[in-house]
Amino acid sequence: MTKVSAASHSIDDESQHRDSQAASEAGSVPDPTPPASRGLSGMALLVAGAFFMEYLDGTVIATALPQMAVSFGVAAIDLNIGMSAYLLTLAVLIPASGWVAERFGARQVFVAALAIFTLASVLCGLTQTVPQFVMMRILQGAGGAMMVPVGRLAVLRSTPKSQLIKAIATLTWPALVAPILGPPLGGFITDYANWRWIFFINLPLGLFAMVAAVKLIPNPPLNCRPPFDAYGFIASAIAMLCLVYGLELTGSRHAELLLIIAWLVPGIVAMLLTLRHLKNASQPMIRLDSLRILTFNVTMAGGSLFRMSIGAVPFLLPLMFQVGFGMDALHAGVLVLAVFAGNLAMKPATTPLIRLLGFKRLLLVNGTLSAMALLACAFLTPSTPDWLTMAVLFFGGLCRSMQFTGISTLAFADIPQDEMANANTLFSTAIQLSIGLGITIGAIGVRLGEHLTPLLGLEHLPGISYRLAFVLITLMSLIGLLDLLRLPANAGEQVSRKTRPGVN
Repeated sequence: MTKVSAASHSIDDESQHRDSQAASEAGSVPDPTPPASRGLSGMALLVAGAFFMEYLDGTVIATALPQMAVSFGVAAIDLNIGMSAYLLTLAVLIPASGWVAERFGARQVFVAALAIFTLASVLCGLTQTVPQFVMMRILQGAGGAMMVPVGRLAVLRSTPKSQLIKAIATLTWPALVAPILGPPLGGFITDYANWRWIFFINLPLGLFAMVAAVKLIPNPPLNCRPPFDAYGFIASAIAMLCLVYGLELTGSRHAELLLIIAWLVPGIVAMLLTLRHLKNASQPMIRLDSLRILTFNVTMAGGSLFRMSIGAVPFLLPLMFQVGFGMDALHAGVLVLAVFAGNLAMKPATTPLIRLLGFKRLLLVNGTLSAMALLACAFLTPSTPDWLTMAVLFFGGLCRSMQFTGISTLAFADIPQDEMANANTLFSTAIQLSIGLGITIGAIGVRLGEHLTPLLGLEHLPGISYRLAFVLITLMSLIGLLDLLRLPANAGEQVSRKTRPGVN
């Protein structure tokens, strides 16, 4: 079996080489090195590393805010705007990433985004005032907004369907790991060095990534240069800005209802106008054609609910352990690392399990286990033995890692190569919204728990408001699971190679 597979790959490589030579003789200018010979794993690891930098910088300053506040001479709460400005910039600019990649080329945009992100990181570490810091965080967010979706697009376009599971598994781990590692890493750097090193450390990493990107990212010829959809960009920017910030206010204890409405209503109106424009425009910034493909549609709908539940976990767990259970930061951090261990431990088993069970069966079974692991967190107490708490969190990390990778892979399983850019932009935008919504849902869950606790007579239970929040995100995860029932039994078989004769 192995010899036959190897021989098949050899024949494919020779065929690609002949096709490349024929194209050269015909006068076209193809990419000189076919993607298969570039080494997919190297490119995927490079892009995943860049993702990790970008995701990490969204959360790493959370534990450094007190020391940063002392440096700037302000209250720690005043620096939350630095985190918000970064996330809002990502939300506003990600929808334009597909057009930018099509217009200027994935390699050029990815390297430029790395350069902007790295420069902005250094400048963040050099700032002396809050306004300076906020401006540099916006610049950093601009680099990140281009870096993540364009990097994912480069990998997707260069990946044969047979290798898509492995590629997506490589690209998804930063989104799972960075929110878990960010706060403790930021605290460690702050305690043993200085908060400015949180940003300075990106300089050598960014320079190395830029050099590697020039060698590893393919640079195919640009066949078309579509016009920029200014109306679509402005409308989507207003929608994303208002919705993300309005949702962030919803999770705040101090925000007034009228202020929340004042942000959410324009956001909803702008989103509806954006969708109408994207459906009717001849050359929209983002094409919605990919939504007609069932597998992609499901991962955008029910899959988004699951991603929201994932986004809530790194927010809720440390708060429940520290505020609800009275643990110190180190104790809570050690427990939360069990989630990280589960995420990593599942990676080697992801591809074999998808190949064995197929997407639908795996996602339904594993999604149910993932929901049960979330619900188990609602039953943790300060007296629960650490080994049992870590076992629950480790198991939850295993299941969420599998589900996140499976859904992300299925999203692109049936997307034709010529639609990959638009599908990737839609998917990246959905992920950004899901992360923001996940944190917001977690915060709303805690607030609801605080109101329900006296009514239910549970105020004597430690951390009960956080535990009720876990019940809420469990329900949300189960609702998203129902959407998977729309999938056919052989969904994504081109990628999973799990075929079922006689099943349409």
